[in-house]
Amino acid sequence: MSATSPKAKKTDPKAKARTKAGAKAGPRSKAKASVPLPRRLAALGAILALVAAVVAVGMAIGKNGGDSGKRGPSASGDPSADPMRGAYERAEQATSRRKDGDPLALGRKDAPVVLVEYADYQCSYCGKFTRDSQPELVKKYVDQGVLRIEFRNFPIFGKDSERAARASWAAGQQGKFWQFHDEVYAKLRKGDALAEDKLADMAAKAGVSDIDRFRSDLNGSAAEEAVKKDQQEGYDLGVTSTPSFLVGGRPIAGAQPMAAFDEAIEQARAAAAAKKSGK
Repeated sequence: MSATSPKAKKTDPKAKARTKAGAKAGPRSKAKASVPLPRRLAALGAILALVAAVVAVGMAIGKNGGDSGKRGPSASGDPSADPMRGAYERAEQATSRRKDGDPLALGRKDAPVVLVEYADYQCSYCGKFTRDSQPELVKKYVDQGVLRIEFRNFPIFGKDSERAARASWAAGQQGKFWQFHDEVYAKLRKGDALAEDKLADMAAKAGVSDIDRFRSDLNGSAAEEAVKKDQQEGYDLGVTSTPSFLVGGRPIAGAQPMAAFDEAIEQARAAAAAKKSGK
């Protein structure tokens, strides 16, 4: 047995070489595997959570008179000067659905900038955004083909919020999502004000024609799944409060003044134009 061992060792280098080659090929093949969307969102979430914190600090400083009101390196209008541009683009690609006939969206599918809103129907600041900023955004940007608004149900205040979220989806099945959305946010509503009968009354007022179907859709599994999908997307991105926004992938937290949205939209618009021209 000992006489054959050296011979066996002499033939081993080729086998070892094949083994090493296989070991080297392994990681390369793994690198080519696509990363699931939830993982990509989670990775983006860590980045965006940090960016959101920086943006929030910048806004606080601006309110206290610590700067001229311009925030970030791209305030000059040069999108290439923004070190977060790549992260914003990835976030925009991961979260903007741009689906034909999406009842929870306003604006052209091919608009250069998408604003994604995560909101709860019991959130007072979500209502403030809807009443104060949304109409101006629609007139100034959506109607001009610059902006698309995509709403995400992100109920964080319990069963009443979840019921209202499902109701908004149900209204959307009859083409009346935005009318219902604006009706609910016309004033602050909490608890029993969002009971099913009250939601049905608001749906009728918003122009939903088949209230029996509305009630059925509200309580159906499709509505529950749609709301959970929106909610999970927000959680994966690190959303913890409402309203939260992504404007061209750039995070904005809370019902900020119109100037904050103007700046974010113009920066995202410039970045989209630069990307299209190959810069």
